[in-house]
Amino acid sequence: MKAHDGMYIGGEWRPAAGGDTIAVVNPADEQVIGHVPAGTAEDVDAAVRAARAAFPGWAATPPAERAARLSALRDALAARADEIAGTVTAELGSPLPLSRAVHAGVPVLVAGSYAELAASYPFEEKLGNSTVLLEPVGVVGAITPWNYPLHQIVAKVAPALAAGCTVVLKPAEDTPLTAQLFAQITQEAGLPAGVFNLVTGTGAVAGQALAGHEDVDLVSFTGSTAVGRQIGATAGAAVKRVALELGGKSANVILPGADLARAVNIGVANVMSNSGQTCSAWTRMLVDAERYEEAVALAAAAVAKYVPGERVGPVVNARQQARVRGYIEKGVEEGARLVAGGPEAPMERGYYVSPTVFADVTPDMTIAQEEIFGPVLSILRYEDEDDALRIANGTVYGLAGAVWAADDEAAVAFARRMDTGQVDINGGRFNPLAPFGGYKQSGVGRELGPHGLSEYLQTKSLQF
Repeated sequence: MKAHDGMYIGGEWRPAAGGDTIAVVNPADEQVIGHVPAGTAEDVDAAVRAARAAFPGWAATPPAERAARLSALRDALAARADEIAGTVTAELGSPLPLSRAVHAGVPVLVAGSYAELAASYPFEEKLGNSTVLLEPVGVVGAITPWNYPLHQIVAKVAPALAAGCTVVLKPAEDTPLTAQLFAQITQEAGLPAGVFNLVTGTGAVAGQALAGHEDVDLVSFTGSTAVGRQIGATAGAAVKRVALELGGKSANVILPGADLARAVNIGVANVMSNSGQTCSAWTRMLVDAERYEEAVALAAAAVAKYVPGERVGPVVNARQQARVRGYIEKGVEEGARLVAGGPEAPMERGYYVSPTVFADVTPDMTIAQEEIFGPVLSILRYEDEDDALRIANGTVYGLAGAVWAADDEAAVAFARRMDTGQVDINGGRFNPLAPFGGYKQSGVGRELGPHGLSEYLQTKSLQF
């Protein structure tokens, strides 16, 4: 895809206010593949004004018509799936099969789910002598990360549009080409001018300007907990709503009697997918003492299949590569047993990290507490179920997790006690309608399905 040298504002590509640009680098070969404008507060203001001007008309559009536009968006995404996959692979480094199946495929499912919800959602209800109206919150500032560049865009933009909101998107500076492609697709889908707007730029400049803009009614952010705190503080000063999907350190709990081989193999695949750059990855595997060494051996054998440059791509940039390798060094320093991988770069070129497995990890170790965001798995030993629960809940995060048991009933009983927003039971499948979001420092609010739609609505009651 050819990069645009302007911003998408008010239904057209406009020159950026400033002349600075951001280089887009392919992390697999470290080559510059394009440049995009580094947006300024002036660009953000223009985009917000366009969104504000478009809001009354879009909010008044009947839900059935909004659903039709979302259906057109879904169809346009599906029609350009190959181009989307190639763009994600070029700027994120994701292996092409993963880009096709996940990075291009999942957004089609999510957009389709919101097309259906827009047509069926109960925007009005009767409560006694009152009529309760659910109305769009207004202009949404969406700030998205680089790890799932299209999915995170669609997971914010689609429910906002279904609700009747207008949107200004500030994508991550590492993966802006996917966002530019999405802007083209919104044109093809026939969205009215100003309903969707795009400003590329850095978080420190464009992101901060968007979060603090007085005419933005809600900020939806996905990224690190540290940045989420800053955005929450900025939005709080203006008493505006926020939805924050932040970090994770999810536990994969394998209870006695579970199918150990299946649980370990799927657990390893979960951590290695997208080069470990998944906030909900099950990066802590908890195994009972009796089967611990068997699980370690199974994990070491499973991770050997994840060859860098083939099944595992690079991490997104040199900073992230250094960060992840630093965590691996910290694990060795603190006494964890390295059973696969290590801190050495596996390839001379590209921001690759060796898929790594640690055993003998204790709950207080840095690699068991902090989000690494790379292909690194920690395996922890527990003595009984209460000990497993203590370890699983023993971080500041609570985004996702998994439980494996001899039967679903036992797994559900354990999952009910976990302090986390989403738990997969015995390998449960992805559900685009299930709410996704965190407990504790993993965030505020939910994405996907009807719960995701409700984030973009506000409530009014009429008494008769």
